[in-house]
Amino acid sequence: MIVLRRAKEDDLAIIIDLAERIWPQTYSAYLSEEQLSYMLNLMYNRGELLSQLQKGYTFLIATDTEEDKDVGFAGFSNVDSENHIYKLHKLYVLPETHGKGVGKILINEVKDLIIREGGKVLQLNVNRNNRAKDFYMKAGFKIKETVDIEIGNGFLMNDYVMELAL
Repeated sequence: MIVLRRAKEDDLAIIIDLAERIWPQTYSAYLSEEQLSYMLNLMYNRGELLSQLQKGYTFLIATDTEEDKDVGFAGFSNVDSENHIYKLHKLYVLPETHGKGVGKILINEVKDLIIREGGKVLQLNVNRNNRAKDFYMKAGFKIKETVDIEIGNGFLMNDYVMELAL
């Protein structure tokens, strides 16, 4: 059974560990080792995650209770209070758990929490080469635009911005 919990500061090490285990398997087919390492260090250092928590981001951790193992996480925040727009910043599950519904449980909980907070729109960015795009489309997201985002060190994120009306 998959159980979700809201992450606290003490859980940041779990999120970092999961990202370090998931990202190489997810992105190595189309990101260089240098870009992958740069992005992990940029986005998943303790200071950055702590700053996000302090700014009001919500992080959820998925635990497989049968294996007593953390298997995924999600992170989201309100990015436009006036228009009730939220952004899903992170949603990752261990590759060996793909197809077991963990991602669906996470995305549904994110949507439910955002709706309870009065959210009207959920946006996300996904790499154009990432098969997760299909997962998001099945969940009702539509591609809003294609973007290339400079992240420093000469690296770009080649993403789709996807959106879901709640």
